[in-house]
Amino acid sequence: MLDWKDGQPFSSRYGDVYFSTESGLEETRHVFLQGNDLAHRFAMLRAGESFCIGETGFGTGLNFLCAWRLFEQTAPPGANLDFFSTEKFPIDDDELGAALALWPEFAAEARMLLAAWHRRVPGWNRWQFAAGRIRLTVAMEDVAQALPQLPSACVDAWFLDGFSPAKNPEMWSDSLLAAIARASHEGTTLATYTSAGWVRRGLQAVGFEVKRVPGYGRKRQMSSGQFMPAVTVLEEGCVPGRSSPIPTNRGTGRPCSVIVIGGGLAGCAAAHALAQRGIRVTLIERAAQLASAASGNPRGILHARFGAGMNALHRFVLAAYGHALALLDDVMPVDGEQRAECGLLQLAATDAEAKRISKLAVQEWPPHLMQTVDAEQASLLTGMEMSRGGLWFPAGGWVVPPKVCVRLAQHPNITLQLNSEVTGLERSASGWCAKGNGFAIEAEQVVVCSAHQAKKLAPFAAFPLQPVRGQISVLPATAASGKLHAVLCAEGYCAPAQDGRHVAGATSSFDDEATDIRAQDHAENLARLSAHMPALHQALGDAQPVNGRAAVRCSVPGATPLVGEVEAGLYCSLAHGTRGLLTAGLAAEIIAAQVCSQLPPLPQELLTALSPLHRIRNTGKCSA
Repeated sequence: MLDWKDGQPFSSRYGDVYFSTESGLEETRHVFLQGNDLAHRFAMLRAGESFCIGETGFGTGLNFLCAWRLFEQTAPPGANLDFFSTEKFPIDDDELGAALALWPEFAAEARMLLAAWHRRVPGWNRWQFAAGRIRLTVAMEDVAQALPQLPSACVDAWFLDGFSPAKNPEMWSDSLLAAIARASHEGTTLATYTSAGWVRRGLQAVGFEVKRVPGYGRKRQMSSGQFMPAVTVLEEGCVPGRSSPIPTNRGTGRPCSVIVIGGGLAGCAAAHALAQRGIRVTLIERAAQLASAASGNPRGILHARFGAGMNALHRFVLAAYGHALALLDDVMPVDGEQRAECGLLQLAATDAEAKRISKLAVQEWPPHLMQTVDAEQASLLTGMEMSRGGLWFPAGGWVVPPKVCVRLAQHPNITLQLNSEVTGLERSASGWCAKGNGFAIEAEQVVVCSAHQAKKLAPFAAFPLQPVRGQISVLPATAASGKLHAVLCAEGYCAPAQDGRHVAGATSSFDDEATDIRAQDHAENLARLSAHMPALHQALGDAQPVNGRAAVRCSVPGATPLVGEVEAGLYCSLAHGTRGLLTAGLAAEIIAAQVCSQLPPLPQELLTALSPLHRIRNTGKCSA
């Protein structure tokens, strides 16, 4: 909860202001932007290079907005910025809006930040701005938990912006300073408003040269420094600082060209993420159009299911859900025809589901993400009588996956190669060559997103990729069933009527690659509606499926997707199963960050859980 004191945001928890009462904007510019010499360092970047800022308290986001504005004013085209921050106690949407309203000069950026903020989930969040040129990653957890999960030597400049060390000493502990040093490289700079001697000595002990410099306003002094682990520092801390930071331009290893194999959600998302970083992408699809396989259903639901234990897969699904909503906001805004944010109810339809939901209910969840509802509330939210309650996801809904694929692939850096099945993948003088009947395409790197078909390519022959057939049923709406205005999920699902049709599903048959429409699968879908959504089943009356679609998904033991580097220059995004609409986008960000040597969107422990290099190449196993 954000408090206010004399018209300024104030934290009662720490008894401190969020920024200077004189001018928070000028304080940020003086302490953090000038303290890290960012205008000069941004201007020195070249196209394709990246700069990473680390921050120890997001607060109202003012520091980020200032860095965003300065980067766009001074950095050359093609350079990009990663901004990483932590926030243990995120403020709600209205509070953030009220705080940012104090700075009308940032109105445009604040609107975009607020839209992304509404998609936040516990854990790590990745959002993009300025056509993907600026990436914000906010870890909504304790800073002591988040910083050790950063890659080593990944940060170029630090904004040390916790509340006053005297009032929040945990933010300035020795272990935290050691984590900051581990994520720094020689020449990484820092700036902080505090000049407390014990903070300076702690920073010196982990390898920073630190000096006092003039502070802002009535604050006589602040501290700035530079990571120089090989330099011996003096105990008193009055070590001369270098006159200018060592220039550090990251991302110079970014390839010029990448092949992406597979034109479904995983492939289109990967192509989009790479293209946004200025890479020329050739997207190869064996069919005559994109989204011809498992991504081709007429409607897909945004269904984030996880347990109270929050294992690695569940944490990935949660992060992917928030990321998918923000990505869809960019490429497929809600319009009621191609995307509807109508809400989604996970029904407590069985004793096992009721137990899972009751365990989740005792945890604290942001209401914009998830709410526990009883049968009466569920009935009001969905427009259909419910005999049980469940979990209500206000931002859940449905989208047309083929349209999403087309939008993702509409980028000037993406070239489509349709009707082209890749039958061979091998190294070449330029990097890699993808071969097929009548074509051979070369690029520096390759991303394979072709589901279980990837097993036909030599590097993936040993991967335990399993085909899973699924069939949906298209049902005619009735006057009674038309009252449903939210997605219902149990062992099956049903979406509200669109153009007089409901979409219900889906069956699951392992090691079955046939795509014929089967009467018994229609019957199975209807039986699930009858068992778990009796009011809807009754409202449908004797209606029988008028259509259906079968496609083959890809899974692996343990159901955790395989995302990341397979070997040098070769990456994959595979085995998303039924979750591809959620997980493909975040998987694409992981791969793009690895390809470009940029800050990843997830903590290292989750990257390891997803990594094919770790799970198959190193261990011979696939379970996370």
